[in-house]
Amino acid sequence: MAKTFTLFLSTSPYSYENTLTAVKIAESALGKGHAVNLIASGDGVYCFLKGQKAKGITNAEEKFSELIQKGLKVYL
Repeated sequence: MAKTFTLFLSTSPYSYENTLTAVKIAESALGKGHAVNLIASGDGVYCFLKGQKAKGITNAEEKFSELIQKGLKVYL
């Protein structure tokens, strides 16, 4: 049975590993056929700037773009 996961990202991509954690959770859930929503607020919005680096991720914006193509819904 598919479930819906909703993630809330509010920290900057370069200060914490929360961006990497959100990416891994979303990637895993989407891979198992679940629906995933990601709400970015405050500094979390910076994860979607073109070429944005994050702890553990060379290009956060590019990684989120790949996940969006796999079904991730993003709300800024």
